[in-house]
Amino acid sequence: MRVLVVEDDGKAAGYLANALRESGHNAELASDGPTGYELARAGDYDVLIVDRMLPGRDGLSLIDGLRQEGVRTPVLILSALGGVDDRVKGLRAGGDDYLAKPYAFSELLARVEALARRSAPEKAETKYVVGDLVLDRLSHQVTRAGEPISLQPREYRLLEYLIMNVGQVVTRTMLLEHVWDYHFDPQTNVIDVHISRLRAKIDKNFDRPLLHTVRGAGYMVRDGSD
Repeated sequence: MRVLVVEDDGKAAGYLANALRESGHNAELASDGPTGYELARAGDYDVLIVDRMLPGRDGLSLIDGLRQEGVRTPVLILSALGGVDDRVKGLRAGGDDYLAKPYAFSELLARVEALARRSAPEKAETKYVVGDLVLDRLSHQVTRAGEPISLQPREYRLLEYLIMNVGQVVTRTMLLEHVWDYHFDPQTNVIDVHISRLRAKIDKNFDRPLLHTVRGAGYMVRDGSD
């Protein structure tokens, strides 16, 4: 994955670029708005990571300009401004996701990889298989080792989103946005409750767990034991 990081804080930009490279991705840097804008226009990037406050041209103006020119590269906005109004302005300017500083790199990486997958040509996947677990999107049926598993609608959506990101960490924020359609944290244990119910249904009577908690990061569906 090729990522352009537009960030004027040299230390923060260097850390982020190195972390992305260590994760197996190609990261390039721009330290101001005009440079970032020109690189984004000319380069073939999978994702742009854009700081909101930039010299020469602020991040929102940069994104808006790219969208007006037809550049559809997914953009993750980074900003110390994390209020609801700030996030709304960022998304309305053409950003695809918004992450407030300070952030955990594991969450940033998960969001960047999710944006890249979302923008890739969509595959007409109708059936997902992880080990002996099968989710059929056409019939909405779930089986494990050939045995049917009855899921409530929200449990099904939760499993579907997790299994569509198989092998990847899915954060609580991502689940709130994509499974519950919340763009804020309701400060409840709704995710914990549904994860517990889902785990009881798909893992309880089997030797090999498929639903894993990644401490401090989120959740993951993968074949294999911890």
